[in-house]
Amino acid sequence: MRDAVIVEAVRTPVGKGKPNGSLAHVHPVELLAHTLRTLVERSGVDPALIDDVIGGTVDQVGEQAMNTTRYAVLSAGFPETVPATTVDRQCGSSQQAVHFAAQGVMSGAYDIVVACGVESMSRVPMWSNVPPGKDPFGPGVAARYPEGLVPQGISAELIAAKWSISRAEMDAFAVSSHQKAAAAWEAGLFDAEVAGLEGVGRDESVRPGTTAEILAGLKPAYYDPGFAERFPEIDWSVTAGNASPVNDGASAVLIMAGETAERLGLRPLARLHAFAVTGSDPLLMLTGVIPATEKVLRRAGLELGDIDLFEVNEAFSSVVLAWRQETGADLAKVNVHGGAIALGHPLGASGTRLTTTLVHAMRERGARFGLQTMCEAGGLANAMILEAVR
Repeated sequence: MRDAVIVEAVRTPVGKGKPNGSLAHVHPVELLAHTLRTLVERSGVDPALIDDVIGGTVDQVGEQAMNTTRYAVLSAGFPETVPATTVDRQCGSSQQAVHFAAQGVMSGAYDIVVACGVESMSRVPMWSNVPPGKDPFGPGVAARYPEGLVPQGISAELIAAKWSISRAEMDAFAVSSHQKAAAAWEAGLFDAEVAGLEGVGRDESVRPGTTAEILAGLKPAYYDPGFAERFPEIDWSVTAGNASPVNDGASAVLIMAGETAERLGLRPLARLHAFAVTGSDPLLMLTGVIPATEKVLRRAGLELGDIDLFEVNEAFSSVVLAWRQETGADLAKVNVHGGAIALGHPLGASGTRLTTTLVHAMRERGARFGLQTMCEAGGLANAMILEAVR
């Protein structure tokens, strides 16, 4: 079986997903097109050689409908012969795109492929694809879970309760995310991965002045009297400060066979080593990162101590802290340039955003192995391991 390598990885700055956000005026197709265009410019690869473009988008409706990835390919100026498709594995959509792309290369179905993702939450708000009064789950799910499933914020609260994670711990983790992201920007560590556009050059949600005292003053974001009665164990400690914001952004990685990279004279950033995807309890919803991490390490024949850097999506502080409790990972190796709480979480773009940050951090720090994992709505998670190419 052939190997699959990443030869380039880029992302836009991440804007606030609000009408006054720095990228709210940019159509999502154009956000994604910008990363695709930059990807081929920086790599020097002729876009006509690309076998497929696989993109992730969560709310595929309105301006993100009709196979957004295809129109981003056309807007980027790629030949009309370059195909594209858009996938949805919720928050892990573009990480799943990486899995599909790499697996296609390894199987021989592709030589060169792009994995990417986009979400403009200012223009297409979360849940826009579910009209009011409509049920996206159906009667079978209702029968299986007669007490009803819950929103992600309630799941984050249940995780905090189950793993006895305090408000102070979650706030401290959030402060650390902002501090690491701000320090990475000041040190120029994002320069190689970020492609500015429309006068925007930096991630908009990073708050260098965030402190535990400031976060302690925020009210619970998801308190609901009905859920409080149903789940008396919840102490309502999840806030806007210790959860990821809503955001706009796009990201893309260029994947090809190692032999193709050698033939084209390209130096790989990393080799895609192992993959896993798993389902978990849809009520807790966000804990799949725990079994996914175990599964991908087993498939790779590695142990946790072999991993030099981790990227664990910071949907909520409680998710990462529960994952750390179960795995025993060293937090000093986790999201070393900050995570989604600070950098932002543009749903469909976040998978390849994490990949982009991880491969550049691995190169900058001389890491051999990096592990990326993401929790996803519905009780799902993706995990993969990257290996440096010496």
